[in-house]
Amino acid sequence: MIAWLNGPFGGGKTTLATTLQQELPGAVLFDAEEIGFLLRTVFPGKYKDFQDNPAWRPLVADFAVRCHEENDGQPVVIPMTLLRHDYATEIHGAIRAAGLPLRHLLLHADTDTVNARIDASVEFPDDEARSEKVRAFRRRKLPTYTEAYQGWLAADADVIDTTHLSPRQVADQALKILGAQ
Repeated sequence: MIAWLNGPFGGGKTTLATTLQQELPGAVLFDAEEIGFLLRTVFPGKYKDFQDNPAWRPLVADFAVRCHEENDGQPVVIPMTLLRHDYATEIHGAIRAAGLPLRHLLLHADTDTVNARIDASVEFPDDEARSEKVRAFRRRKLPTYTEAYQGWLAADADVIDTTHLSPRQVADQALKILGAQ
């Protein structure tokens, strides 16, 4: 099984992914952003957003399938924000075409809650300027997330409203959706 964790930037995907990796027997964590970083190194400055690089999507899908195979069919957890329906359809469709079950979980919270979480986040404890740069990026992306949520995203995924939930409660709901509880 592939567990794709989607949601706003700063919405708790990595926290949930780490918990799922610990609690799903044999699960591995695949950060699809790493493929984006590699492509950004190979093609510096060519794409503002690495998700727009046409190579990124098939590479992510293929790597997810190969992780599943290499891990003897155990769960693969992928925390990655996908806000374009065509990109999600391409990646998820390729994974499913390979015969793998994919569960698309969406961690959603109201805008005020997401903004508060972004404001409280500290990505680089020793570099406040860098942390603020990350927070600014997340704030800029929030309207795009909201538009996707209202458009296609909520209908495409199993939604977990995290607005009033602790990370443990989010994990418990995710595990239930994934059939692990």
